[in-house]
Amino acid sequence: MIIFQGVSKAYKINHEGISALQEVNFKINPKEFVSLVGKSGAGKSTIIKLLIGEERPTKGRIIFGSYDVTRLKAHELYKMRRHIGTVFQDFKLLPEKTAFENVAFALEVAERPQREIDELVPRALEIVGLASKANNFPREMSGGEKQRIAIARAMINNPDVIIADEPTGNLDPINTSEIINLLLKINELGTTIILATHNKEVINLINRRVISLENGQIIRDEEEGKYILF
Repeated sequence: MIIFQGVSKAYKINHEGISALQEVNFKINPKEFVSLVGKSGAGKSTIIKLLIGEERPTKGRIIFGSYDVTRLKAHELYKMRRHIGTVFQDFKLLPEKTAFENVAFALEVAERPQREIDELVPRALEIVGLASKANNFPREMSGGEKQRIAIARAMINNPDVIIADEPTGNLDPINTSEIINLLLKINELGTTIILATHNKEVINLINRRVISLENGQIIRDEEEGKYILF
């Protein structure tokens, strides 16, 4: 369960207060697929940063499972983040590592034993359809393949939630469709998905719950979003 309760976020720029979020309230249940939509600057990325503890709210409370994110100290955040996988628009793959090594890196950071790494990484690559690319470097892969490797890395620790921040922003329509179908598949396996996007076609393809943001406020929250207002 993810809960945003009366969450506001303001930044100070040149001694002026700039509001990024205003009194945001929503709940996301386990195994949901929820899209956060809106123009650039609407508040999507701020919600993600607050959820993973990268930023602190100016006001309000954020709950993630058994964690009160707003009360976690900096050295405690890693425990909560172990339950979250993240996927970004620019992939964030390590260029000097192969596909296998990029996915394995997430397990190495979590200090998982080598036998588990050797067992889990091929399974993750199989799920994203890239078992044959295990020894390829990012420079040898297409944008869609890089994003699928990033998704394999995000899911390798079996997180409760995967956050995908504009994961199709650099992809063509065919690769976009493949990435969205892969996220839907992972969701069907029981992982909560939070997708941030401004792409109307992506929302229509998913046809799941949509939270629409504008100027830091929620303007719509629909169970099956077929269109969005910008």
